Amino acid sequence: MDLRAIGVFDSGLGGLTTVKKLIEFLPEEDIIYLGDTGRVPYGPRSRETIVKYAGQDAAFLTGFDIKAMVIACNTVCSTAFDALDAAYEMPVFEVITAPAKAAALNTKNGKVGVIGTPATIRSGAYEAALKKIAPYVHVFSAPCPLFVPMAENGRTSEDDIAALTIAGDYLSPMLSAGVDTLILGCTHYPLLRGVISKIMGPDVVLIDSGAETAKLAAAYLREHNMLAQRRGAGAVSYFVTDTTESFSDLASRFMESDVDGQVRQITLE
Repeated sequence: MDLRAIGVFDSGLGGLTTVKKLIEFLPEEDIIYLGDTGRVPYGPRSRETIVKYAGQDAAFLTGFDIKAMVIACNTVCSTAFDALDAAYEMPVFEVITAPAKAAALNTKNGKVGVIGTPATIRSGAYEAALKKIAPYVHVFSAPCPLFVPMAENGRTSEDDIAALTIAGDYLSPMLSAGVDTLILGCTHYPLLRGVISKIMGPDVVLIDSGAETAKLAAAYLREHNMLAQRRGAGAVSYFVTDTTESFSDLASRFMESDVDGQVRQITLE
């Protein structure tokens, strides 16, 4: 038994897709979430800046004596995971390997698409992971820089003409390539699942990187006897680096529960 919380961080609210799945798989666990909303998005920034921000995010969470950390940000995982993993003795989970394995298992025609922030796509992290797991798979990658601000601003409806137009432009190479499996290589992107699915069609399997990682983390904690095993639901605490109001509104809508009053603003530097 381990009653300590699980720490999760992302550049904004996208990591809530991972938190939602963690609650589904591990309802008895306490979770502390940090969204660096004052500096979102991380994707267009330099490697040095991303590493710096990620170090500050992780340091904040570890101040709570957490038992495990989930980096719910593909940009950080593709850029700074090794440094963070080496810095802490606790288990640190990234959001690249688990979805890559899921994609390799799901593809029928061996054509897998990857969409993500410019930094994630530039890193080639998914290509490297898939090549190691399934060398026979052909990977097609495309950056989608406007998806994060769209998600952050609530432009996620599958009936949103602007969202569909932007998504159609970004995803056209995937349609041309004939991918049958698409990795949503950013934890913000499941918020746009309806839009992406409408463009790609019902036959293309969408792989949620946050969900696959939450599944992996839950299995690890269970296997290593690190579950809280408390009676009743655990508590979720939210911290942001910008104002709490807009985050609370969007988070409440996405989490399907009122988080108002549970969100606190903090400063990282």
